[in-house]
Amino acid sequence: MPKPRPTQTPDELRRSLGVTDAVAIGLGSMIGAGIFAALAPAARAAGSGLALGLAVAAGVAYCNATSSARLAARYPFSGGTYVYGRERLGEFWGYLAGWCFVVGKIASCAAMALTVGAYAWPTHAHAVAVAAVVALTAVNYRGVQKSALLTRAIVAIVLAVLAAVVVAAFTSDTADPARIEFGCDITVVGVLQAAGLLFFAFAGYARIATLGEEVRDPARTIPRAIPLALAITLLVYAVVVVAALTVLGPQALSEATAPLSAVVRAADAGWLEPVVRVGAVLAALGSLLALILGVSRTTLAMARDRHLPHALAVVHPRFAVPHRAEIAVGVIVAAAAATTDVRAAIGFSSFGVLLYYAIANASAATLTASEGRPVRLIPAVGLLGCLILAFTLPMTSVLAGAVIVAVGAAVYTIRRKFT
Repeated sequence: MPKPRPTQTPDELRRSLGVTDAVAIGLGSMIGAGIFAALAPAARAAGSGLALGLAVAAGVAYCNATSSARLAARYPFSGGTYVYGRERLGEFWGYLAGWCFVVGKIASCAAMALTVGAYAWPTHAHAVAVAAVVALTAVNYRGVQKSALLTRAIVAIVLAVLAAVVVAAFTSDTADPARIEFGCDITVVGVLQAAGLLFFAFAGYARIATLGEEVRDPARTIPRAIPLALAITLLVYAVVVVAALTVLGPQALSEATAPLSAVVRAADAGWLEPVVRVGAVLAALGSLLALILGVSRTTLAMARDRHLPHALAVVHPRFAVPHRAEIAVGVIVAAAAATTDVRAAIGFSSFGVLLYYAIANASAATLTASEGRPVRLIPAVGLLGCLILAFTLPMTSVLAGAVIVAVGAAVYTIRRKFT
């Protein structure tokens, strides 16, 4: 007789993602955000120290990725650090992590949607941004496997476009290695501020952890997928940053509204500019797709614990996705995309996500050796690095982020008092 298929309870998600799918989702989140949105403001902050800022951001991201991977293998459920903080530090810290993630990543979603609009149809950027959010929410609604397949295709195209830009830059007569030399404009605060802005780009590996309930063999898949996605992204970032600095230099790069378009123009390869614009749109779409995916899963986890409306904790019986959470997130992101500014959204998002990872590192530090604890120095450096980068961001981002965190803490306190 045929072996019966395993049953799935109505409130569980389907484990359908392998290592390749998980890496693709992480790459879709990171590469689109960093190259096409955060490069210019980071160059403005760091000047000729941009590469140093990238190295600092990568170092903190590595610590966070290691801590997240060990925790995700231990707790393979939707929610990421919301779950880890709750289980290792207490309910409040888990709630605060979830609050920072949802609010910060909604800002990220808005930034990516506006990036789509700015490159696809600059005169109607907000309308295009809203349309992109609606379309990708519909894709996510149909199931996570379809989202992973679309993300994999987008990542392949974007990597090809970036490769073309790099080749054009390095083979150009205008390329000058002297432009990447460190100058007297480097300051510690500038490098740290650039690192905080570039961290916005590296934070995509969180999508892998928040999808813990939909990954096959999570104890093996997640610890492999997170560092692999991070390593690939760092390599791509480093090559593109060097290529851009070689052709433009830090000053021109910081002033560019579309940095990679400026690179190909300066490299006398203007014929590539339409290709770059298409690549930028696809990269931002891939990032937005994965971001909405991650926010909806954390919303699901918080709704299950009634920190958000419990009605959002429903899983679709056919598509096995948190469809109400996805629709709610889509509506809020669409509203944000219609009213926000890209650069402000990046700083605000970085503040919230850095605090989220600070809690992840604090949670990882409580693991025992039998639970897969990382080397003790890793969560310690990650925690300290996240706090330093968060509070050296532009002051407007720090103040806005602090207000939102305070509001979240107040909501938790009021809810605990009256329930």
